[in-house]
Amino acid sequence: MKRPLRALATAALLAAGSVVAVAVGGTAAADTQICEQYGSTVIQGRYVVQNNRWGTSAQQCINVTDTGFEITTQNGSNPTNGAPTAYPSVFLGCHYTNCSPGTNLPIQVSQISSATSSINYRYVSGATYNASYDIWLDPTPKRDGVNQMEIMIWLNRQGPVQPIGSPVGTTTLAGRSWEVWRGNNGSNNVISYVAPSPISSLNFSVLDFITDVRNRGAITNSWYLTSIQAGFEPWQGGVGLAVTSFSAEVNGGGNPTTPPPTTT
Repeated sequence: MKRPLRALATAALLAAGSVVAVAVGGTAAADTQICEQYGSTVIQGRYVVQNNRWGTSAQQCINVTDTGFEITTQNGSNPTNGAPTAYPSVFLGCHYTNCSPGTNLPIQVSQISSATSSINYRYVSGATYNASYDIWLDPTPKRDGVNQMEIMIWLNRQGPVQPIGSPVGTTTLAGRSWEVWRGNNGSNNVISYVAPSPISSLNFSVLDFITDVRNRGAITNSWYLTSIQAGFEPWQGGVGLAVTSFSAEVNGGGNPTTPPPTTT
């Protein structure tokens, strides 16, 4: 399945105290090549770009620019009825103790007054992949390990791959129609929003998707948004796939939820 392999592999690496990274905490001024399994770098002084090759031992490399990244090598090949090879992505927030500079995440959902993002993708033909925007939430302000709730927005699906779980209906968000899937991958719950046709750019409210998931009873306002990420899950091929631009902003000022008192 998609997430447990990434979680277990990353957790093992963290436990060994040997996370491999490129320019972690630094800023990518010129183009930066990352081939290390979990290598990462900072762009624009506020976002982290990560190679995150969690589902294969085959080499994957990305070229990081100041506005995004491109997959330049992708030698992995996984069956389409299983997990992808990787999730190269750019993110705001905290992912397995790697936090973007100056982030105000994790932040309680009730405290969020707005959360917006803009994304531009470049696609290729002849590969099996999805273009996926991930939104992670947890009941606690978690900065390490897997979160309990994953929202996936599939902006493009190429090949015979599908989200975790099964379809439960449709909805309209960000001015578009989405097929909604719901399931569990063994480590966390997943709600996926699948576009009926490829979307190469989107400027939208992340909070609208979080609200929809809350209205489905999957989270509450006391949960925490920990990270928002945009990238690709390749199964086969994928060289040339790129995030050409990414921006995200989460603003506080909502109504904080006070945790209930502990009883004994």
